[in-house]
Amino acid sequence: MSLDKEAKSRIIEEYRLHGGDTGSVEVQIALLTARIRHLTEHLKKHPKDFHSRRGLMKMIGHRRKLLKYLKKEKPQQYKELISKLGLRG
Repeated sequence: MSLDKEAKSRIIEEYRLHGGDTGSVEVQIALLTARIRHLTEHLKKHPKDFHSRRGLMKMIGHRRKLLKYLKKEKPQQYKELISKLGLRG
């Protein structure tokens, strides 16, 4: 249910703020969004997989907290990130 290495490195490359950045809020949100989308597709095929659904809900909650923090600390980056990821819409 996790991302493969190529997809993960591609996402990190796209959303990082500087050369060695792998854990900034923007990167974390982008990685969580990719995992959430992947898991959502899985649950469309397997609607009774409640363990995966619980994991999905936890990821959504974690992403929500990170987005709330980003909106409070860096509103401009927040707006750019949600439009780039296609969230809130």
